[in-house]
Amino acid sequence: FGKWHLGDNYPYRPEDRGFTEVLRHGGGGVGQTPDYWNNAYFDGHYWHNSKPVPVEGFCTDVFFDYAKRFIKTQKEAGKPFLAYIATNAPHGPMHSPVEFSEPYQDQNEGLANFYGMIANIDENVGQLRRFLDVEGLTENTIFIFTTDNGTSSGSRVFNAEMRGAKGSEYDGGHRVPFFLHWPKGGFTESRDVTPITAHVDIVPTLLEFCQVSAPSDLKFDGVSIVPLLKETATDWEDRILITDSQRVKDPIKWRKSAVMTSDWRLINGEELYDIKNDMGQKSNVASGNPEVVERLREFYEEWWKELEPTFEQSTAIYLGHPADNPARLTSHDWITTQMTPWNQQQVRSAMNGPQNTGFWNVKITEAGTYEIRLRRWPEEADEAIG
Repeated sequence: FGKWHLGDNYPYRPEDRGFTEVLRHGGGGVGQTPDYWNNAYFDGHYWHNSKPVPVEGFCTDVFFDYAKRFIKTQKEAGKPFLAYIATNAPHGPMHSPVEFSEPYQDQNEGLANFYGMIANIDENVGQLRRFLDVEGLTENTIFIFTTDNGTSSGSRVFNAEMRGAKGSEYDGGHRVPFFLHWPKGGFTESRDVTPITAHVDIVPTLLEFCQVSAPSDLKFDGVSIVPLLKETATDWEDRILITDSQRVKDPIKWRKSAVMTSDWRLINGEELYDIKNDMGQKSNVASGNPEVVERLREFYEEWWKELEPTFEQSTAIYLGHPADNPARLTSHDWITTQMTPWNQQQVRSAMNGPQNTGFWNVKITEAGTYEIRLRRWPEEADEAIG
C-alpha cells in the first residue's frame, strides 16, 4: 500500500511478487513519470491490483484506509496477513492537509507542508494501532515502524546531529529508526540493540519469529537478529556491512560508499570515523587507525569482486505476458548514461526539446504479432501530440 518503486511492469510489480491486495502510485513518488498522468496528493488515481482507480482524500490517509480494509477482510476470513504500508510522504512535492500543516505556518510553505506530512503519518500510525486494538489483533501482530533512508531535509531541519541527508554516504543518509512491537513474542517494553543491523536482516528475523523455513538454496545477505532482540546473544559477530548509492549505469568503485561496523565507518574508502564517539562524523581518524582502514578496505574489495560479474546485467521488462498486456513503457525506465526524465514536469518540459534519450531492455514472452503505440502523452491525458 503506497510506494513500491521496484518496477511498474511485469514481473516486478507487487502483485507479481506475492502481494494479493495492492494500492500504489507509480514510480517513486506521486507525479513521477510512471504515475497516473497529472496525479495529485489529493483525490488522485492509484493502481488497485493493476488497474488505475480514482480515490478520494489525501494519499497517506487513502493508503492506510485500504490497508485496514485488507486487514479486516483477512481477519474475518480467519487468515493471517502481511500489510506493507510504504508512504510516499514525506516526499516532494510538498503537500499536506491544511489541518496538519497549520501548526507550522511560521515556517515557509514547503517546510510547513513537510512537517504536516510527518504529523499526518503520525496520526495514521496511531489510528492503525487503535484499529488493531479494536479488532483484537494487537497481541499477535508483529508491528514494525521504519524507513528507507535519512531525511531529505538534513540537518537544516533535524537529523539527530548526524551528518548528511537522504542519498548521502554519511550516517544521516541511511541510519534510520527501526521499532518493533509484538506482545505475544514478549516485545512490549523498550530496549536498545547496539550492534550494527540493517534492512537485510528483516526477512531472516521475521522467518524465525514465524517459524518458517527458507528454501534451502536461498542465501540471505542478512541474518536473523532474534538473539539481539531477545538479549540472549552471547558471542555476536562483529559484522561488516556496506551501503552505497550508485545511481549510474556503470557502477563506480567506492562511489558514495560506507563500510560499517558497530564501531567504525569507512567513507568512500578514505575517511574513517569512530561512530560511537563521533556520531556527527566530524573527525576523520583514518591516519591514526591504518589497520582498521586496511581491514575495511579489504572487505569492500572482496564484496566488489563478488558483485562485479553482475554489472553487465540489466533488468528486462516483459512484453506479451497476459498479466501486463498491454504493457506501458515510459522514459522513466530508459537505459541511459544520463538522468532519465523521472517526473512528469520533465516530460512536459521536453516540448522545448529533449534533454536526453535512451532505450528499454525488453523480453518478448511469446512470439507473435504485436501492436505498438507511440504516444507523446499517456492515454489518460487525452491530449493532442503538440
